[in-house]
Amino acid sequence: MVESLPTARARPLSPHVQVWRWHVTLVASILHRATGLGLYLGLLLVAGWALALASGAEAYSDYTGVLGSIPGKIVLAGITVCLFFHMANGVRHLVWDFGKGFKPATANVTAWGAFAFAIVAAAALWIVLALKGAL
Repeated sequence: MVESLPTARARPLSPHVQVWRWHVTLVASILHRATGLGLYLGLLLVAGWALALASGAEAYSDYTGVLGSIPGKIVLAGITVCLFFHMANGVRHLVWDFGKGFKPATANVTAWGAFAFAIVAAAALWIVLALKGAL
């Protein structure tokens, strides 16, 4: 009778970032997490806006002055792009929850679509706001 001894099997190792081939779905995955963090920053700005509003007219005027400055508008535009990309990529994840869109070609196209949607939607929103005089 031959006894088999349990032996440890070689476990696969994840490739190091220097040997990993970057592709659009990898970047979309990383940016999905990064835009989530960006949205937390946006939430802090909304909380600051509410505190300034509750603190009186002078505090509110100072806060909106900071947000209305060029650096403030750049931050707000970045948060707008974060919002639209996170939303579009979230829709990709929702589709994946239904078991669709896993083919590499489909995943690549939807990742590029999420990038395009984020940029176009954010630009369109800012153009509309500028035309309405809200900037």
